[in-house]
Amino acid sequence: MTYRYETHMHTAEASRCASATGAEMARAHKEKGYTGIFVTDHFFNGNTTVPHDLPWRERVELFCVGYENALEEGKKIGLDVFFGFEYCYEAIDFLVYNLDKKWLLAHEDIDKLPPREAFAQIHQGGGFIVHAHPFRDWDYVDHIQLFPKDVDGVETINGSQFKVPWMNERAVIYAKMYDLPVTAGSDSHHLSSLFGSGIETEEPIREPLDYLRMMKAGELKLLT
Repeated sequence: MTYRYETHMHTAEASRCASATGAEMARAHKEKGYTGIFVTDHFFNGNTTVPHDLPWRERVELFCVGYENALEEGKKIGLDVFFGFEYCYEAIDFLVYNLDKKWLLAHEDIDKLPPREAFAQIHQGGGFIVHAHPFRDWDYVDHIQLFPKDVDGVETINGSQFKVPWMNERAVIYAKMYDLPVTAGSDSHHLSSLFGSGIETEEPIREPLDYLRMMKAGELKLLT
């Protein structure tokens, strides 16, 4: 028996570019045969729906709504739901795992720190970081930036980039150059475009650190 997980997806509650709610995304992934999902909405330094002029606590509460709605639905339908977020720096994205709302509440303005300082605090808090689509080269990306000493893994398959395969191919080369663990995710934002990527494992993921352990051990099957 294998277990399928989506490691990179967004909800309309917190990601401005998404159109499906957390509950809708949970149901859709359950129907597609996924065992679990990691909700990784765009953080405050990315394409978020959360207003920037609110107090920090209110912003964090709003940011977590998509995840919490997915979690509530997941409990009803038998889908594991894990919290994450997509940290952005100059249009470069990083998926952060193994933290929670409590950690965010205690780290006000973490989004305003220089990336390496933020990454250090994320690691100190027990989180881990995957560089998402490191060679995405759209118009809004001024230049590609890599942080091989600061990340714990590389997303070498991003399902939303199937029309530009060279972006994923370059990510594979990057991971090999720095001997970084690899993973995959769909980067889905809409019910109309669930790309079917992610990972398959031989054992269930009970907590995000299980995902990190399997990634470092090379035990993940990457789904294209």
